[in-house]
Amino acid sequence: MPELPEVETFVRGLQPAVGQTIERVEVIDAKLGLDGTAIDGRTIASIERRGKHIVVDLSGPALVIHLRMSGRLRLECADREQKYTRLILHLEDGRAIHFINPRRLGTARLCPEGFDGELGVEPLSKAFTAEVFASLMERSRAPVKQVLLDQRRIAGVGNIYAAEALWRSGIDPRRPAQSLTLEETASLRRGIVSVLEEAVGQLGTTIGSSIADYHPGPSSTGDFGNQLAVYGREDEPCKRCGTGTIERIKQGGRSTYFCASCQK
Repeated sequence: MPELPEVETFVRGLQPAVGQTIERVEVIDAKLGLDGTAIDGRTIASIERRGKHIVVDLSGPALVIHLRMSGRLRLECADREQKYTRLILHLEDGRAIHFINPRRLGTARLCPEGFDGELGVEPLSKAFTAEVFASLMERSRAPVKQVLLDQRRIAGVGNIYAAEALWRSGIDPRRPAQSLTLEETASLRRGIVSVLEEAVGQLGTTIGSSIADYHPGPSSTGDFGNQLAVYGREDEPCKRCGTGTIERIKQGGRSTYFCASCQK
């Protein structure tokens, strides 16, 4: 967390800042290693998402924010978040963009030539065709869930939505990616797109209530958590087949949730 839907939610909330000049940069956490003077006086040309990154285009250079586990970037800051604010971009209209980073894992770096990340295809773009996705699958012997999490192949899919997409398509997350048939890859692609679109529409997934948990706004929640079919539901009955229970295993050091009865 945050994954594509959560990052997209923050990006959409930041759009009022586009066109604004940054009058002053306040680097509160020296761990960021950011030189605020290189940003002072620059105008925000656009704010976009690339994978799980927030890219603030400064008409040439770009400020690239990676939220990691607990970060958030928005125009409003709740009282309880103030002590976790690590960076503030003060805008000409009196508002400010706050980088709230409770666990201090998030990063902010200035890329002189613009965003330079080597990321794969965006799953909500027109470029994410059935043919492109099938070619990604057929070239890998790794477990299919691990392939979905590889940002060099597909940008933005994380642990929650990979598990949900695999459940929707009825595919066992442990299967080698290249073992999927064309019909299965097409189904999985549809599952990825549908789960991400639905999650974006519901402002992402809020699971907990601590300061480190994702919240789209100071007093709001991401409601897609109510739609989760497998993630976080270990030992609960499967919502589809009703005969299996949700299992949790470790893949690449991360938890994977699935129904062994109906995901084949």
